[in-house]
Amino acid sequence: MRVIKSLTRAENIPGTVFLKEKMGGVTGLEFLNKVFYITDGIMLAQIREITGIDGTTLQNWLKRGWVQSPTKKAYNKEQLARILIINMLRDTMQLSKIIGLLTYVNGTEPEDAIIEESLLYDFICKVLAAISDPESDGVHGIDEAIGDVLSDYTERTGGAKRRIERVITVIVISYYSGMLKSRAEDMMDRLSK
Repeated sequence: MRVIKSLTRAENIPGTVFLKEKMGGVTGLEFLNKVFYITDGIMLAQIREITGIDGTTLQNWLKRGWVQSPTKKAYNKEQLARILIINMLRDTMQLSKIIGLLTYVNGTEPEDAIIEESLLYDFICKVLAAISDPESDGVHGIDEAIGDVLSDYTERTGGAKRRIERVITVIVISYYSGMLKSRAEDMMDRLSK
């Protein structure tokens, strides 16, 4: 259990190439607010810097409708949050399944949305932080962590909270499994040296 618990203290802000430590420990909505502190939109080059995703991949996501097209070439906070969620899962889940999760929680039209994607990203990051705490039960405490994070959430429509709980559970477990995989690969690399 010691190995698994220490691994869950993710060093990067989920979905980004930025180390939490270098960003003052911020994550989730606090990170997004820092990015958008002096502007309402960021350019493709900045998205690439934040995520490490190449421009061709992002253009493909736009073409497929997985990410809403930017306005005047500028991406807003909600678009960046969606990109970060997709990016944090793409090593452990098929892209079509990631989009299925996001559609399950927010539909295909803006009026179908039950939660802003920036807030969903924030909830995901808070749950990850809670299960990464050395005093937590790790992934075994996921239900309690989600309950705590969503305790103040007010449903826009009946059943919304349950849908959000399900999506966060899948996302966090998938992301957690990616961290486990990465840790195992690092250990294998050290064994071969």
